[in-house]
Amino acid sequence: MDSTFVSNRHDNLICAAAIGKKGLSEPTSDVPGTPMDPALLSALSAILGSLVGGSASVGAAWVTQKAHTTRELMTSEIRKRETLYGEFIAECSKLLIDAMDHTFDAPSKLLDVYAIENRIRLTSTDEVLVAAERTIVDIVRQYLEPTLTNDAIRERAMAYTRDYLAVEDPIKPFAEACRRELAALRGLV
Repeated sequence: MDSTFVSNRHDNLICAAAIGKKGLSEPTSDVPGTPMDPALLSALSAILGSLVGGSASVGAAWVTQKAHTTRELMTSEIRKRETLYGEFIAECSKLLIDAMDHTFDAPSKLLDVYAIENRIRLTSTDEVLVAAERTIVDIVRQYLEPTLTNDAIRERAMAYTRDYLAVEDPIKPFAEACRRELAALRGLV
């Protein structure tokens, strides 16, 4: 006889004996083609369910943390830009008032405002940068004009209080560009 036939016949006899001992109604995993043991099936289901549930928890935590980190970075960037723009406006205001009654005798007066402008160049939108450059040009033009008398300065101040829309403020376009940019950034948070 062929050894393969003997081996297969031997396996079939063992299977038949196992079925005979346990009966056909009892589930067993010893015999191929019979149902799994319910206890084993329950244990495997519990383990797989725990893995899926744990993976979902880890995934949700990761997404939440990433969104939180992005929100913190945007909030920090907004605060940084607000501070930078405030410094620029304060420095330009000082220079603008100085330019009204002084000539352009010391170019070093513009050093701080140029430093701030270049910091703006690093982080801001083109609209804000162009407005900053125009503001500096307007201040330099004011320095190059003849100095104003105290009466002329007072008249400008009075005109501004009467109709602030009619008087041109060289810093206003910069401030408005900054406000638009910051509003857009806040919309991303």
